[in-house]
Amino acid sequence: MTTRSPMPVAALSVVLLCVFLLAACASSTVVRAPGTAAAPKVSTPKPGASVVVRRGDTLYRLAVSNGISPMDLALWNGVPAPYTIYPGQRLHLYPRSGAQASRPPASGSGTQRPPVRPTQAPPQPSAPPPVRSDIAWRWPTDGQILNRYSAGDPTRQGVDIAGKGGQPVRAAADGVVVYSGSGLVGYGELVIVKHDEQWLSAYGHNRTRLVNEGARVKAGQQIAEMGSTGTAREMLHFEIRYNGKPVDPLQYLPRR
Repeated sequence: MTTRSPMPVAALSVVLLCVFLLAACASSTVVRAPGTAAAPKVSTPKPGASVVVRRGDTLYRLAVSNGISPMDLALWNGVPAPYTIYPGQRLHLYPRSGAQASRPPASGSGTQRPPVRPTQAPPQPSAPPPVRSDIAWRWPTDGQILNRYSAGDPTRQGVDIAGKGGQPVRAAADGVVVYSGSGLVGYGELVIVKHDEQWLSAYGHNRTRLVNEGARVKAGQQIAEMGSTGTAREMLHFEIRYNGKPVDPLQYLPRR
């Protein structure tokens, strides 16, 4: 990782970076208050472990305090934009297949319990990467690969592709934009596209985003311009995720 600055990895996916405000009553949104600890460079999943949200907790704070990047915690638990969490809600500290968006608990649920932080969790075998995809993936941009995906290395959950500022960044497949913003520390201007219920792709470090959340995009459609936001050089950080877990993009992109 000699060509990009350290980033919290998820890698598809998500929290707001600038200001995350707490709701006055039952809900709380993700907050990065001035002076709080930075998100970890490497996520450390805790298989079998979870925390229960207490009043005043934020997704960002819970992620950082448990050694997990906010993007990973949001994706592992299916927390959608605007990334609101609720007192009494249980968040898992490890990736699970088929995670669904969390919902607020029913009113009158009683006294909230403190977060559960077991000192040791039972080992669980990691699920193998998917062997096939029905999606016709395309390369999101042209250029030399700087860094490749490495299984088991949470700092390398995608590929970095070199290029020039303003170079087109294109959707790797048909889908719907589920995130378009700069709220994820270390990813710069980021776009995330959902292709179906299992698959999504992420495009980081853009100079300019050209699509908004909710937009439907076609494979090959330009969605951003390459840049260097959140990193030391101009490049695209590209991830493919299956059920929220990163897979090797080179297993799905066409050979070139």
